[in-house]
Amino acid sequence: MTILQLFYFFIAVQIIHFLGTYKLYIKAGRQAWEAAIPIYNAVVLMHIINRPKWWVILLFIPIINLLMFPVLWVETIRSFGHRSNKDTWLVLFTLGLYIFYFNYFEVGDYIAERSLKPRTNAGEWISSIVFAIVAATMVHTYFMQPYTIPTSSLEKSLLIGDFLFVSKFHYGARTPMTAVAIPMVHDTFPAIPVPFLGFHITPQFRSYLKKPQLPYFRFPGMQSIQRNDIVVFNWPADTVEQFFVTPDRVIRKPIDKKSNYVKRCVGIAGDTLSIVDGIVYINSKKSILPDRAKIQYDYTVYTDNQQISTNSIENRYHAREWGRYQNGNYRMNLDDENAELLAKNPMVKKMEREVIPVGLHEDVFPHQDSLKWNRDNYGPFYIPEKGKTIAL
Repeated sequence: MTILQLFYFFIAVQIIHFLGTYKLYIKAGRQAWEAAIPIYNAVVLMHIINRPKWWVILLFIPIINLLMFPVLWVETIRSFGHRSNKDTWLVLFTLGLYIFYFNYFEVGDYIAERSLKPRTNAGEWISSIVFAIVAATMVHTYFMQPYTIPTSSLEKSLLIGDFLFVSKFHYGARTPMTAVAIPMVHDTFPAIPVPFLGFHITPQFRSYLKKPQLPYFRFPGMQSIQRNDIVVFNWPADTVEQFFVTPDRVIRKPIDKKSNYVKRCVGIAGDTLSIVDGIVYINSKKSILPDRAKIQYDYTVYTDNQQISTNSIENRYHAREWGRYQNGNYRMNLDDENAELLAKNPMVKKMEREVIPVGLHEDVFPHQDSLKWNRDNYGPFYIPEKGKTIAL
């Protein structure tokens, strides 16, 4: 949806609002024209239903407005004496169009000082839940979001299963682009299990509608991304197909619903990145990583057929991946500190770090056989900077 299309949609909503409520405005002691002026009509409506005027802001926040509109529909009909469960369900299931019926045929008496306190315990619960979801969605979308580390690529800095709270306002929060989605979940709504019975009430399903899509917008941030920052980002579109064998299994998602990944940003725009024998260089200088960043390499460990205990490999030397060859030697994935510790073991005769030699091609970005790049010897690769012209 373009900005122009969004504007047309906004005007259409204003027209529907005017046609469906102007008599209610008159009944509440206001003027009919007040129902026709965009934004101002919402401010007046808040006065009519006796709700705070700052609620108007919530109507323009994607996802949160999906919760606020039903609340306003219910509050509007209740302000004119229609508090029955039947009226509540009808206004919800008709997406607010039930208000047209009251506007033209059964306006009812306006209750200026109606009680805002729910009459039943169920109403109290629903009110509290809606408030909690709105507040949590606001924080979740624009300020801070929880994540769980799914993969081992950042060990030992971050481990699988680590629970993180990730700031969104430091780099500038991106507003949702998917206009219709279930709050508090990402791209799927989990299946609801029945305790102890082994089946689910509902299956897992997509938590959003692909259309309409809102234009891309990001709020100004407090800082820019720096080298070696750990960042959370959406899965790049051009890598999706690599994870599926058949093209019909490729999953296309909106930008804000792509899978979340957490990685370390080793280079920024304008840098030239290269990898030499497994060592990352930025602008021809060795990349200096933080103390907690413990890079791991694959080693061939020669032992003259002597066996190192599994307990030592995993708990003393902290090998993330390892295996033993038929000739008795080992292949282990170790960081520098544990590699030095293992080298001092009397059973170890020699250790060699495995490095893919220069000129041996691997299927790495940009996937050109002529470059003959691999994971250990890569580049140099220029990271495009805004305003620069590069040859494609």
